[in-house]
Formats: sequence, C-alpha cells, structure tokens
Amino acid sequence: MIELAENRYGKSRVRLMKVTRHPHGHDLHEWTVQILLKGDFDSAHIDGDNSKILPTDTMKNTVYSIARNSTATSMEAYAQELTDFLLSRNPQVSSAAIRIESTLWRRLTVNGEPHPTTFMRGSNELQTTHVERAQDSEFQIHSGLDNLVLLKTANSGFEGYIKDSLTTLKETSDRLFGTAMRAEWHYTTTNLDHEAVRATIREAMLRTFAEHDSKSVQQTLYAMAKSALEATPEIDDIEITMPNKHCLLVDLSRFDQDNPNEIFVPTDEPHGYIEARVRRTA
Repeated sequence: MIELAENRYGKSRVRLMKVTRHPHGHDLHEWTVQILLKGDFDSAHIDGDNSKILPTDTMKNTVYSIARNSTATSMEAYAQELTDFLLSRNPQVSSAAIRIESTLWRRLTVNGEPHPTTFMRGSNELQTTHVERAQDSEFQIHSGLDNLVLLKTANSGFEGYIKDSLTTLKETSDRLFGTAMRAEWHYTTTNLDHEAVRATIREAMLRTFAEHDSKSVQQTLYAMAKSALEATPEIDDIEITMPNKHCLLVDLSRFDQDNPNEIFVPTDEPHGYIEARVRRTA
C-alpha cells in the first residue's frame, strides 16, 4: 500500500522592497518572503488535477498586493496580514506559513544627522520571522536573527576539557572568540510591539556576549539565552546556534619573533558548532 504523506508547496525567495513616505522622510524595508501552504492537495499529486492548486506565481503577486495596502510596521504584522488573506480565499488550504528575512538598511548620516531619504546597507545580519496559522486557529510566531557576526578579544578561554590520545589542542585562558550567531525565539502573544521586543532581546544578548567571562562557547550561549528570557516576558523559549569561528595564533618563533596573542589567522572551516534551546519552566 502506497499513500501520500505530508506535503506542502509555495513560493520562495520573493524579493520585496517597500518605501513608506512621510512628510518628514521615508521608511525603508527590504524583505525576502517565503510562502508555504498545507492542505487538500492529494488530487494534484495523485491524479494531476490542479483544480485546488493556487499558482505560486499568484502567491508572488499576493506578496506585492498585500504590501501595497499594508499598514504593518513590522514583518511579523505583515506576515499575519498575508496569512489571513491566503487562508480566507483558499478553503482547501489547512494552514499557511510565512517566513521573512529582513535585510538591514540604516539611514546615512550627513553632517552629523540621519538623512531622511538616503540609506546605507548594514551588515550581513538578517532579521527573521516565521508566522504560521491553521484555519480557525491562533497564530504561532517565531522570530529571530541570523548571521550576527561577533568577536571578542578578551575574557574568553577554554580549559579543563577531555584529553585523549588524539587531542592536540592546547588549553588557553586568553583566546579570541568569534561567531556568526543565529537565534530564534517564540512569542507567547501576538499583541505586542515586535520591533521593540526584538531590540530588547538583541541588546540583552549583545551586552551579555561583551561582558561575559567565557569559559566555553556553551557557557556564553546559555548566558545570552538566559539574559534574553529575563529581559522579555513576551517570549518563552529561545534557540541559539553559535559556530566557533576560530582565530589561530601564528607561530612566529621561526622568524625569531614573539607573538603575545596579537597575530592570528582567521579561519571559517572547520569550525565548532554549538546549539541549544533554553526555555522557561513552569
């Protein structure tokens, strides 16, 4: 016996840039949108009957149409509008999931002041959200950030680990600690200022990374997650991934030079990979 199991389909990598014009200046958002639908699509898979299939090109057009009339000030709010629209028009769809990645743009500073209509790309950090709702159900919203590149040059070490016949790594109490962090948290409510909460979470984690006396990536990851939960009662768990991007001390002794922890080779591969989910308990 063969049957169709879980399936979904949609449109991915829909690029959207929106300019909101005010008398005092403009707001700019650049989003990359993914739509994924679940529902009654058995006939399409089994019989080639497309009568219940919403074309993915229509989904792309919907992204732009909803954006035109949207009053949302956050990607979470926009994703909820997009989800509601798709579910209301398509009863064959049991649930819709929207994922958005936001590219960082910052106002250009001119003569010491932020320019009202000129922007400059920020880092490669992405702000993210994943919004999902089933028919006649509540929204589930996970937001986060990705590729937040951080480096600290003090208060980081790695000692006391397992050593066996294959261990060549030397203990150190003073190393560079670099990472490209990803984090995702779950909101317990939809009635909130997502931008303000995101800023609070991000600032709490950055402050902890800077001030924490790190004995390992694991310890710092947990401290950062704990600080995010303590700073924002609107979330109940957070998952963080922190690859350990190594900076290797260069041996200058063959050139009759010392190296007092100043000259390094930054490497991307291979790297350590640490992840954990931290949550509130009852």
